[in-house]
Amino acid sequence: MLPFKVLKGVDLDPFTNIDDIDIALKNGVVYSKYDDEIIVCIDIDNPNDSLNYISSLRGKYRIYMIDNDSYNNLLGKLKEEKSNQNIDAIDQDADDDTSLEEFLQNDDVLLEKEDSAPIINFVNTLFMKAVKQNTTDIHIETYEKRGLVKFRIDGVLSEIANVKRSVIVSIINRIKVISNLDISETRVPQDGRTKINIGNKQIDIRVSILPSHYGEKAVLRLLMKADAIPSLQELGFNEQTTNQLKGLLKHSFGMILITGPTGSGKSTTLYSFLKNIDHKTKNITTVEDPVEYNSFGINQIQVNDKVGLTFAKALRAILRQDPDVILLGEIRDNETAAISVQAAMTGHLLLSTLHTNNAAAAISRLTDMGVDSFLLSSTLLGVVAQRLVRTLCPFCKQENIISDEDSEFFKIEKNSKVYNAVGCQNCNDSGYKGRVAIGEIITIDEDILKVIKKSCDEYSIKEYLKTKPDFISMQSQLNSMILNGDTSIEEAIRIGIKEL
Repeated sequence: MLPFKVLKGVDLDPFTNIDDIDIALKNGVVYSKYDDEIIVCIDIDNPNDSLNYISSLRGKYRIYMIDNDSYNNLLGKLKEEKSNQNIDAIDQDADDDTSLEEFLQNDDVLLEKEDSAPIINFVNTLFMKAVKQNTTDIHIETYEKRGLVKFRIDGVLSEIANVKRSVIVSIINRIKVISNLDISETRVPQDGRTKINIGNKQIDIRVSILPSHYGEKAVLRLLMKADAIPSLQELGFNEQTTNQLKGLLKHSFGMILITGPTGSGKSTTLYSFLKNIDHKTKNITTVEDPVEYNSFGINQIQVNDKVGLTFAKALRAILRQDPDVILLGEIRDNETAAISVQAAMTGHLLLSTLHTNNAAAAISRLTDMGVDSFLLSSTLLGVVAQRLVRTLCPFCKQENIISDEDSEFFKIEKNSKVYNAVGCQNCNDSGYKGRVAIGEIITIDEDILKVIKKSCDEYSIKEYLKTKPDFISMQSQLNSMILNGDTSIEEAIRIGIKEL
């Protein structure tokens, strides 16, 4: 045993005011403060990695071995702090008065190669800022003389840079390089993936390159790791909806559907369902296009239309793999719908999504796909429709009185107090800070089974739901958010939910 003191279960903060901090980091050493003195911390599980470096520190600093969890926590804090420092440094560039965008435009020679330092710095900064601002997508667009870089934050795009066209070309080429795409091909779409490490986080990035009129457009989807997927309680649904979802997931067979437009959080909710299911005792298999979150203990299949591996073909093959739970990325066509119902009937729990505006429309959509109503009534466990609603920034929201037009449209009492988005430093001038999920859920009971067997049309199901006192529509939840000052009339209009 090395002659160093041992600390276990400690929550230390990194000390960064050290000249050779990068060299120390390469040797597995992290500086910290403990009992008001600067100390040197090494990993108790791998102390030999640091011996050469710390041999010169004896007598200068007190040296501690810390347990692996405490070391990794301290190391993650250090990397995150260094990332934030890099963002600030890159933003300042040549001097405090020059933005990164202006700096990139100062020397076109530097921008001719995708491996030039300014381009590498710019792309790295994009990723760091995107993660810091909880961006879901980065859009890089090429126009005749200029190019735009946009972030999608809380479901809405905002412009963050307007640069020369030559800069955009170099940025896209750099992204192609790190995504292992063909840098010389600009005439056909290309799809790729890459990973970045920021602090103690590893971010998967899905890259899509598309030819446009004036060049190429790149869209980068930032995917969270499986261990960052929220639990059912953390999704943001109200307590009643959460409890209903827990009840549905207790079934060992049947079909549960999630509906909503693109960007409404369906994939996250699906994976949250899987998080609620024990993968150690269940054979869980997913079919996705593309695979969203890499998850240990879950068998994930990537659809590949080029080789004929469609949703339907993959689903047929899965049924011969003794599955307990099947996650199907989307029910797109009649064949997939028919096989999904068959899987749900033969002792499997099937989770999937549909693109409909509300829960009632999902049932009529399946019948339109050729699923018989009697089969649907015996396999469908429940349908969840959801939206993600931006919440107003509490620091700058402004009180107002609802207009007569909005009062009539949303069926809210006249002269009711509402709040508008304004914008401040706390919310990046957007007026909103974060999103919450709202959802309506249809659980299949004997009463609704009678309605489905008699008529599967959307209108009949909606009329029945109006008679159910425990059914809370998304529109009523949205109205409550407006009156509580949680969101604005403008956001409610953007969400676009129609009352039952």
